[in-house]
Amino acid sequence: MNTPSPVSSLPRLAFMICLLLCGTAFAADRGALERDARAALQRLTAAVPAAKSLSGTATAVLVFPKITKAGLGVGGQYGDGVLFKGGQVAGYYNTSGASYGLQAGAQQFGYAMFLMNDKAVSALGANEGFEVGVGPSIVVIDEGKAKTLTTTTAKDDIYAFVFGQKGLMAGVGLQGNKITRLKD
Repeated sequence: MNTPSPVSSLPRLAFMICLLLCGTAFAADRGALERDARAALQRLTAAVPAAKSLSGTATAVLVFPKITKAGLGVGGQYGDGVLFKGGQVAGYYNTSGASYGLQAGAQQFGYAMFLMNDKAVSALGANEGFEVGVGPSIVVIDEGKAKTLTTTTAKDDIYAFVFGQKGLMAGVGLQGNKITRLKD
């Protein structure tokens, strides 16, 4: 009897995870997405003073109110978001990524990226998508750093806040993440 090895099953598992994650995301209504993104940004700026401070000086804010991530050895994540410039919708985006390594579980979370200059905003449209880790410098803000960050100490292109984590995802691994503009 021919039993597939666990390694040969990894691409199949990754494909199934992607179908699961992407299938639910395509059904998202843009009006509901905008409401969710505005509400998530409002909760974030109300709870984190550094986010509130950055929102006043950022050129734009890209908000992903709900990202779903799952994996077992091979994983994936997907979510839709809204770019706000001057409080108005400037575009709709999705984020997707894959990871490989020692990992297991599933979780949902949101994140907001405060784009502090035109260089950071233009990077979203360049090269048919924005790959996290390539291009403008991104600083992920944790609770400790958030306490000391002010608009006078903010010198990087993009500041990202992760919020609203639900679920359990354990492990370490290599991860690639891409942000792409959705068709209007």
